[in-house]
Amino acid sequence: MVSKGYRLTAATGIHKGDREYQQDQIALISHPRLTGCVLGIVADGMGGRSGGRKASDQVMMTAKQLFERYSPDHDDASSLLKQMVHEAHIVIKLTAISSEQEPHSTFAAFLINPAGDCHWVHAGDSRIYHFHGGQLVKRTMDHSYVQTLVDRGELTEEEANVHPQSNILMGCLGAEDDPPADLHFIPQLKPGDVLLACSDGVWHYFSPSELGSVLSSLSPREATEFLIEKARSRGRGGGDNLSLVIVKLDPLDS
Repeated sequence: MVSKGYRLTAATGIHKGDREYQQDQIALISHPRLTGCVLGIVADGMGGRSGGRKASDQVMMTAKQLFERYSPDHDDASSLLKQMVHEAHIVIKLTAISSEQEPHSTFAAFLINPAGDCHWVHAGDSRIYHFHGGQLVKRTMDHSYVQTLVDRGELTEEEANVHPQSNILMGCLGAEDDPPADLHFIPQLKPGDVLLACSDGVWHYFSPSELGSVLSSLSPREATEFLIEKARSRGRGGGDNLSLVIVKLDPLDS
């Protein structure tokens, strides 16, 4: 894919970690009609053996259907991403009525338009990171109990990572309340930019600077393999499902 002085290279990685079941889902989709239009999504499902998988399945299905109908000339990307969150939330709640479990899911998605602008949305504690040349530019803030404590100055980021209640979410899809849908807009992506969307099974084990240096020095494929392997060893047998989507903007050789 060529545009704006860069070439997109990308990779996805998924591993069930030390869990019995895989409840994460990922997708990296090129638009069926528009070159250079890409959607990356991570959904971390929760709720019993099949409930979580069902929830993350619904996220993927809803997002793919809406993205296929999307046209950047006529549609607003941020509105589309919010629609994905809310429609998937409703579908998950409807499935919950007919199932024993309580299916929930996180949602983290970024959409790159052919013109090079990028939009993202998230709900829950799956994250999106934007790096440039190995430096963190911006990341999402988790909708979690420990993040509220960090925001209030009661915990540091490091303490939050090892807090016993670090897995409690304050907002996600499928819950009683409507999900949050925090948006972010990057007016123009540049060569040297990297986008990473991942579940907490990945980011939990790395500082932003570690992620930045891995992403800048390795290809997306190598980086996914390295991060999964490293998170697995740091998890020491207690790791969660791991999933990640990486899109890198490589400068075009002159």
